[in-house]
Amino acid sequence: MMSAVRFRSLRAALLGAVAVAAIGGVAFERALIPVHAVAATSEPMANASAPSAIAPQPAAGPASFADIVDRVRPAVVSVKVKLSSVEDSNDEGSQGLPDFPPNSPFYHFFRHFGLPGRGEGDSAPRRHSTMAQGSGFFISADGYIVTNNHVVDHASEVTVTTADGKIVPAKVIGVDSKTDLALLKAQGSDFPFVTFASQAPRVGDWVIAVGNPFGLGGTVTAGIVSARGRDIGSGPYDDFLQIDAPVNHGNSGGPTFNAEGQVVGVNTAIFSPSGGSVGIGFAIASDVVKNVVQQLKENGAVTRGWIGVEIQSVTPDIADNMGLKGTSGALVAKAQKDSPAAQAGVKSGDVITAVDGETVADPHDLARKIAALGPKKTATLAIIRNGAPMTLDVTLGTMPADKTASADTGNENGSESGAPALANLGLTLRHGPDGVIVESVDPDSTASDKGLKEGDVILEVGGKTVSRPSEVAQAINAARTDGKKSVLMRVKSGDSEHFLALPTSAS
Repeated sequence: MMSAVRFRSLRAALLGAVAVAAIGGVAFERALIPVHAVAATSEPMANASAPSAIAPQPAAGPASFADIVDRVRPAVVSVKVKLSSVEDSNDEGSQGLPDFPPNSPFYHFFRHFGLPGRGEGDSAPRRHSTMAQGSGFFISADGYIVTNNHVVDHASEVTVTTADGKIVPAKVIGVDSKTDLALLKAQGSDFPFVTFASQAPRVGDWVIAVGNPFGLGGTVTAGIVSARGRDIGSGPYDDFLQIDAPVNHGNSGGPTFNAEGQVVGVNTAIFSPSGGSVGIGFAIASDVVKNVVQQLKENGAVTRGWIGVEIQSVTPDIADNMGLKGTSGALVAKAQKDSPAAQAGVKSGDVITAVDGETVADPHDLARKIAALGPKKTATLAIIRNGAPMTLDVTLGTMPADKTASADTGNENGSESGAPALANLGLTLRHGPDGVIVESVDPDSTASDKGLKEGDVILEVGGKTVSRPSEVAQAINAARTDGKKSVLMRVKSGDSEHFLALPTSAS
């Protein structure tokens, strides 16, 4: 089941610019017409106070999408791209896709569709020019077009083919790799265009996808919104609609419409074991698209707000240890030196629960909210510090090109041996210059399950700075004596810091 998939750890396959090639041997299947079951009338319930069954509703949905399609299809284009001097790679994941080991069941599920690559038997990287195709759509009569960044990435020449077959030169105005969006400008005027929806669709709403799958052009599919707010691990600002309207290679950059013919998303990725549609597609939500496109149009680039914190999720263990009522919010692992957050007084261990009165659900939500506010804005952060609520005003900076508002989890090696052991927790520790270094972790221990790994440096235990293994043991024993099931540790991994709640005894 897809519900079991941990979207935060997976990056879905980009629909991609499908390479131009002859299409042969394509099998077309007859569409299946859904049959609505007749609902049986329920008998009266014996207990009048018990909740009644949900009453069946008549089947909903338009008899035909033809009128909507006639209105919107002229605004959808095929995007043809000449890719120059593109170097092939031996790594299927080198274009920003997940780095799964070859024996992983997901290794072949995720790939760029149609971007330059080697055929079977090729061994050495090579540079060459090729052609690729994707989709896009006009958003104004003067020729502005929205598509995906990965469709036009490395493009030396771009043309678009309109619904009536005209081929029009276009240029790239700007791209945003973090949301995988691009803005083009076609030569000419009086183009038919579509508008963005003013409201987000609801789960269960009808949607229509129009695009250029397999280079066929002008293809229409329909389905419903399956879920909202999906984080598929493709970037720090993921906010995808999950749709079940079939989209395939070459649909990238094409629009998803609601039943009124307004754009609710830009088709970007699919989850696919087979390489084709299995009914799980992802579209960038229109509110994200509108903000990015406006900045690309005005500035050619996107600037985002930044406060300079390393953040992580509040797990149930951490919430219990910190005395929090729930797991919402973003836990500050570290406020970066001289960052806006540090200057405003944000500290390690603070939990950010709201921004300008809007509740923060998790670290991703915080990143999106801060980014959307933009630089030089003043935001009021609601935080919890040592169990007490408080507010801080922070003046946002500009997000550096290589920064995101989430914590990394690198490694730091430690190789000395002969350290004292916390045998009951499966840990071997040794003294280090900045804290207590984790020399080894039993892979079958709870400490390993919680994410503690060799080379990590334990900085604090139970809110107290530690420098020797004995101090770690004492803090754990003190927490156990106080009746606590876990103790909070601040841990450094590589250049980043995070918290984890370690059980006070082996389980």
